[in-house]
Amino acid sequence: MQNNDLFNFKATSDQCIKCGKCIPVCTIHNVNSDEVTSPRGFIDLLGAYQDGELELDKRAKDIFESCFLCTNCVDICPISLPTDMIIEQVRNDIRKKYGLAWFKRGFFYLLRHRFTMDVLFKLGYVFQTCGFKIQKEIESMEPRFSLPIIKKNRLLPSLGKTSFLNAHPENINNGGKRKVAIFIGCLGNYNYRQVGESLLSILKHLEIDAFLAKAQKCCSAPAYFTGDFNTVDYLAKHNIEYFEQFIDDVEAIIIPEATCSAMIKIDYEHYFHDQPQWRDRAVKLSKKIFMATQWLEDNTDLDKLLQSKDKRNIAVTYHDPCHARKMQGIYEQPRRLISKNYTIKEMSDPNACCGFGGVTMQTEKYHFAKAAGVPKAAMIKQSGASVVSAECSACRMQINDSMYQANVDVEFKNPIELIAQVLEER
Repeated sequence: MQNNDLFNFKATSDQCIKCGKCIPVCTIHNVNSDEVTSPRGFIDLLGAYQDGELELDKRAKDIFESCFLCTNCVDICPISLPTDMIIEQVRNDIRKKYGLAWFKRGFFYLLRHRFTMDVLFKLGYVFQTCGFKIQKEIESMEPRFSLPIIKKNRLLPSLGKTSFLNAHPENINNGGKRKVAIFIGCLGNYNYRQVGESLLSILKHLEIDAFLAKAQKCCSAPAYFTGDFNTVDYLAKHNIEYFEQFIDDVEAIIIPEATCSAMIKIDYEHYFHDQPQWRDRAVKLSKKIFMATQWLEDNTDLDKLLQSKDKRNIAVTYHDPCHARKMQGIYEQPRRLISKNYTIKEMSDPNACCGFGGVTMQTEKYHFAKAAGVPKAAMIKQSGASVVSAECSACRMQINDSMYQANVDVEFKNPIELIAQVLEER
């Protein structure tokens, strides 16, 4: 497809050959088996919308907001039609027409203003038992107040007292021989701080200095998938300008989060398709953006260091985040590193979407996310592993809830955590 046709709904619709290969792998179609909510259904409707034959009414809004953006359809399409990208574009039209729900406006405001988010998350740590069901709490606990993200008997990640970025100095000296920057991601910064701590531990063992890049803001993926392009524009431009200030002083910006990495490395270029100067700046930076396991395996002696450690009698099953395997081609690196010290037990379909799907899916359409999580929880249980791993905190949040709903007693660990545990053993 020509670059100027990339976001042309009609051009994409005309090129679809209606082969149907996308339907069996479509996450939303598997939980809502309607031709309308299938990749070729989306494409047909978008072509009709651009032709003026379809009004962007609330029914159409509901349909276009039902896609998980898992990219399974793009992965299997014989001509790689960018179904996910054109849905992201029409969601911006939806946002312009209908606006955003109050809680989305509030959330995206926080993504723009980290200081305010720091304060609110610290308050959330103090008062989280008032409204959140946290792991190990009794199953009968009811939410004490109503928020779209809080559902009855839903498992949500707990909040940390101090964010990862605020818990450390910006520059961490591990010998001064080499230096990388870390982009931690919002969930890693506030909810799963142990991922960042583990990454720092690995870098210490490798004697690589770490720059925490404390002025980083959200990668903008939540806003991008929701259609709030104003927030995307603000966050993406801020990060690009900020990264340019130090990019020549570090070997790479490493990211232990598939969604954040894919957004910055790939989707910034897509988003700025009509702003060529910003697109070029994003492309230039992308050459130094890497998922953490990818960079660590390809550019350090971590594999040799792990080989010198004992094999652990722990079985791990690995889930492939959509934004890692399908968007960035990363799936072998984390497995190779983990397998040095753990036994890998593959689930029946590690490439199946976990069902996270973004802000709308986790709030207004949680019933779809919950349904999509059922088969993934079953696969994890059937693998016989005691640990499930994925380099993505969005997948972690979704999979933990899915396993909780299915009463599957398997621990979730980011591969970075598993690697650090081996290195920290005496």
